[in-house]
Amino acid sequence: MTQKKPNILVIGGGPAGLSAAEIVSANGRAIVTVVDRMPTLGRKFLMAGRSGLNLTNAESETGFPKRYGNAQHWLVSAIAAFPPSAMIEWAETLGQPCFTGSSGRIFPKSMKGSPLLRAWIGRLAEQGVQFRAGLRWRGWNDQNEVILETREGHEETLSPDAVVLALGGGSWARLGSDGQWVSMLAARNVPLSPLRPANCGFLAEWTTPFADRFAGTPLKRIALSFAGETRRGEAVLTERGLEGGVVYALAVPVRDAIETRGEATVLVDLRPDLDVAVIVEKLKRVRPRESLTNRLRKAVQLPSVAVALLRESGIVPKDAESLAQRLKAVPVRLVATDSLDRAISTAGGVRQDAVDERFMLRAIPGVFVCGEMLDWEAPTGGYLLQAVMATGHAAGQGVLDWLAEREAVARTGVGAVSGRP
Repeated sequence: MTQKKPNILVIGGGPAGLSAAEIVSANGRAIVTVVDRMPTLGRKFLMAGRSGLNLTNAESETGFPKRYGNAQHWLVSAIAAFPPSAMIEWAETLGQPCFTGSSGRIFPKSMKGSPLLRAWIGRLAEQGVQFRAGLRWRGWNDQNEVILETREGHEETLSPDAVVLALGGGSWARLGSDGQWVSMLAARNVPLSPLRPANCGFLAEWTTPFADRFAGTPLKRIALSFAGETRRGEAVLTERGLEGGVVYALAVPVRDAIETRGEATVLVDLRPDLDVAVIVEKLKRVRPRESLTNRLRKAVQLPSVAVALLRESGIVPKDAESLAQRLKAVPVRLVATDSLDRAISTAGGVRQDAVDERFMLRAIPGVFVCGEMLDWEAPTGGYLLQAVMATGHAAGQGVLDWLAEREAVARTGVGAVSGRP
């Protein structure tokens, strides 16, 4: 007799869900369906590719896991099973050769997400994966059937043999991940941590003239310091505060300080390539009667936005020594994180103690979770997508292992595996 293939439902068509679908469908043992509430798949993946799709990072095997902070020991096995080298091989088998940038970030040579996503979906279709767009997950009914809702408001129920949840965090809701799954899992007693902004901007109390004039202006070649950590890069002044790569790099300690004390003061070094003594010497070469803007432009080539930020920080010293020291440490008081929806990614979600080693929910056997739904965070630079896809692969393999255990129990009658989700 031919054994019926199990039906696996993947809810969420981003990189985590597609990774899980790829693993489960690869050996042809299961029928896999991917559903997503958006009309098309991988929207956040495509958004990330607009500025150059950063797939992963060439950092050493010892340093890489440390980028995940307190979650590193939880994620290490998943990343070891799908490391950066596997990410590169995956992209190249889809016809997208990769290169490593000077910062260690790894990109496809096309620098775009769309060719990679098209090839990926094509390969999944060849493996038998079915796709259904425009369906929102609404949890389970009293019969433990999965409830899906169409765009027209109609409901349908499914009874899959296993479910993979890959619904993202709570940022960029217009791209699909709106965090509504939190209440559904909480109702099933799944341990959760509150969703919090990660890799986010922060709010500052700018004066109106400063915000009106400089909102959207970049601060280039600066260094940002907080709590003993310093990062170089660029930031962008927004109408409400600060954002950008150098800000995201310090987002965790700044966010935590704001949550504890209600504010955090970061220090901006406007000329990190010059030390105080050099700046003092350059300032002394400019005639004292020059305006502050001209003086700083001629002495250290500061753009007008940097001079304005200096003024915004308070009284500007006049003597060369004090002014040079202020240029190296302009205080900016931050009072709140920007909104969760505007964050690059989110922390919080399904806690480590909520899942087993296969990323299956302990409270709901047969339901697996991956990607940003899990409670971890990492800096930008390739670490986000690497963990998203690694946990997707791990959840997909977890499904296969769980199905194999069920089959073994059914065949031998030995052991006990929980039934349908």
